[in-house]
Amino acid sequence: MIRYFFIAVIVVSIYASEKSQLFDDFKDVKDVEAKKAMTQWMDGNFGLIPHKVNYLLPYGYRFDDGKYKSYVRSDEYRRIEAELQISLKSQFGYNLFGLNERYYLAYSQKSFWQIYSKSSPFRETNYNPEGFVVFPIKDDSMFRLQSLEVGIAHMSNGQGNNEDVEYAPGEFNPGNRSRSVNYLYSVLSLRHDTLVTRLKVWIPYFGADLDDNPDLMDYTGFTEIDLSYFFGKNLITFMARGNIATGLGCAQVTASHPIMKDVYLYIKLFSGYTESLIDYDNYVNKFAVGFSFSR
Repeated sequence: MIRYFFIAVIVVSIYASEKSQLFDDFKDVKDVEAKKAMTQWMDGNFGLIPHKVNYLLPYGYRFDDGKYKSYVRSDEYRRIEAELQISLKSQFGYNLFGLNERYYLAYSQKSFWQIYSKSSPFRETNYNPEGFVVFPIKDDSMFRLQSLEVGIAHMSNGQGNNEDVEYAPGEFNPGNRSRSVNYLYSVLSLRHDTLVTRLKVWIPYFGADLDDNPDLMDYTGFTEIDLSYFFGKNLITFMARGNIATGLGCAQVTASHPIMKDVYLYIKLFSGYTESLIDYDNYVNKFAVGFSFSR
């Protein structure tokens, strides 16, 4: 039943995105400031804008022979699941040093939902708050540098470590389910015609606690490259990240095509490690399709 409800929500949300104009103009309201506040409240316009891609992918299929990690005996995760991501940012400062730089706070959340299982549990959710500043670069050379971004971020799955908890004889101890990292990062963006390239480096900052996943950086590495190529209304992206020393990492390809205002058909292919934090050392090959609401 819940899977049909989920599909219905997607259909309604797509329809609503096309009909989102506010029809009540509050002509009867004489208080000008109250009218502005009511319009903002009714429209939901509070300065939040998309950060990473926002999507709903009702069909995701893992086509390798591996299994997702489970820390509860009753959880038998299936290869097929849904995936969703919410990612927003808000600008809170501008040009403090006279460089036309912009300051942002952002929050992203990615969830893997076993919607086709009997109890439809969320297999894993990753949380990613961050703060960053973007310095624009004016460059007319062949590289056409666009901006330099510097930020600080936290990423975790919100789970706990039960390794030291005493359980009664025969009880199952789920062990350490906690996965997290605090890190500093920098992103250089450049453009050539309709190809946008983002080069990212990051490192756990001094004092960051990696006790729950001490080998995490062996799988994520410290570098990432993102290529975004526009042709017509379509967008294809390629992402690769990894650790040169260990030879471990991942690659991802996405494609999006507009089907109506602010709604895109979205296809994603992922292969490698770190698809999610709980499975950061688990090699995953996965195909997913659905809708995105930003790019």
